Amino acid sequence: MNHILKYFHDLNPRQIEQFEMLGVLYKEWNDQINVISRKDIDLLYERHVLHSLAIAKYMKFKKGTTILDVGTGGGFPGIPLAIMFPNSKFTLIDSIGKKIKVVNAVSKSLELKNCQGIHINAKLYHKKADFIVSRAVTNFNDFLDLVQKNISNKNKNDKPNGIIYLKGGDLSKELFNHQDRISNTMINKYFEGEFFNEKQIIHYY
Repeated sequence: MNHILKYFHDLNPRQIEQFEMLGVLYKEWNDQINVISRKDIDLLYERHVLHSLAIAKYMKFKKGTTILDVGTGGGFPGIPLAIMFPNSKFTLIDSIGKKIKVVNAVSKSLELKNCQGIHINAKLYHKKADFIVSRAVTNFNDFLDLVQKNISNKNKNDKPNGIIYLKGGDLSKELFNHQDRISNTMINKYFEGEFFNEKQIIHYY
């Protein structure tokens, strides 16, 4: 939890309470349904929550913004972002039902009114959102083909609508054909720690 408080100083008491609850909730659910690797559950706040919140450093979603989290797994980055931006609407989708079960249970425990998990394959989901977010679900080009249909043209924010993708490593080949439509930001610009050294925020617009 200290990872969150170190980098986000303007959280209200309710947000702090919700972020504190995440550790307990995910440990309880992970004992029943393995949504986070066993070795990572003790590093939940750094490797999952804070990693997700890199998007909150890059982008301040305005009231009424709609965000679609594709391949959310156990709820990342969607749930931490829903806590951070209570006036934006988050839809979290995944093709694995047990993971969406965890998403909706955690969301209910946190009393998040702006977050809904849906069990569906992204190929079959056609509703639009202002932003698509995801954490390294697949090769970026394959992901783009999958979700381009879901990007809304209505822009409420300072940065253009599109995809905000979290991924690490050398992405030069994946992004080669999209250089004129992509902004890359290294996450170690925002957060300290070896884990973030090669992690990037890719904004496709």
